[in-house]
Amino acid sequence: MTLLLYFALIILGFVLLIKGAGALVGGASSLAKKFNISELAIGLTIVALGTSAPELVVNIISGTEGHSDVVFGNIIGSNIFNLFLILGVSGSIYPLVVQRNTVLKELPFSLFITLLLFYLINDTMFEKGTSDQLNFFDAVILAILFGIFLAYVFLSMKSSPSGEESNIKIYGGLGTALRIIGGLAGLVLGGKLVVDNAVEIARIFDVSEKLIGLTIIAAGTSLPELATSAVAAYKKQADIAIGNVIGSNIFNILFVLGITGLITPLQYDPALNIDFYILLGGGVLLLLFMFTINKKKLDRWEAFLYLLTFIAYMVFLFMRK
Repeated sequence: MTLLLYFALIILGFVLLIKGAGALVGGASSLAKKFNISELAIGLTIVALGTSAPELVVNIISGTEGHSDVVFGNIIGSNIFNLFLILGVSGSIYPLVVQRNTVLKELPFSLFITLLLFYLINDTMFEKGTSDQLNFFDAVILAILFGIFLAYVFLSMKSSPSGEESNIKIYGGLGTALRIIGGLAGLVLGGKLVVDNAVEIARIFDVSEKLIGLTIIAAGTSLPELATSAVAAYKKQADIAIGNVIGSNIFNILFVLGITGLITPLQYDPALNIDFYILLGGGVLLLLFMFTINKKKLDRWEAFLYLLTFIAYMVFLFMRK
């Protein structure tokens, strides 16, 4: 009965996280659209920030409670989910045509910061220290890069076409405020429920917090990205679908880990390097897809390959434990 209660509370937490993120995205997107901001920019910033909010809340709670394995498992797992599952599902629904700037700038930047994070946290591998961790100075580097990324996005907004047809609903001032405030409240409460009960389940089944972070928590916190990108692909809004995934991966590393690392140092387990290699491989593969065969386009067969890789990775995870 206790185990069922833990699972029920996790599900409730995920519902609050998703509803909270949805309300936050709706309110923030409405506010942004009032200022005539392009949908690609909204996908790369506001939607990505909103859909990364569950990871942020879960990680801050996990970090401050001393569950560093959950923190890194959540980020690495969420980014793997974004690349392999979400792009796989979205590209299978409708082939994703990617803008030139995304191929030449955002994708390489996302791969660069993933490599940088790998370097920052593997202190013993690169002989930078005696223990592997994301310390305060590492977090400052991530935060500075996040500021640079935001500056790039806002500068690119000025040159983005602003007259495209929009499917973003615009609310009144009170409706926008209520969605933002209510969304934040749902995120905080939902995040607390997910972390506390997932850790309890890990103890009951005697599995590592890394596995819980890479699977249950990563899957749950990635649900907003999956829903957003799948719906965008169905509506043939490739900019939102691809922008959301790339933006979320960048936000997860620079913003979520940056903020969490500024609040508390995070110890890193090198056993997660295997998962890191898979994440890096997914980023390299996406770049290759963009420069080969149908350039600047993720075809259905390429998306299907991502899905097959994701299934194989899930099998590997549970065999490895």
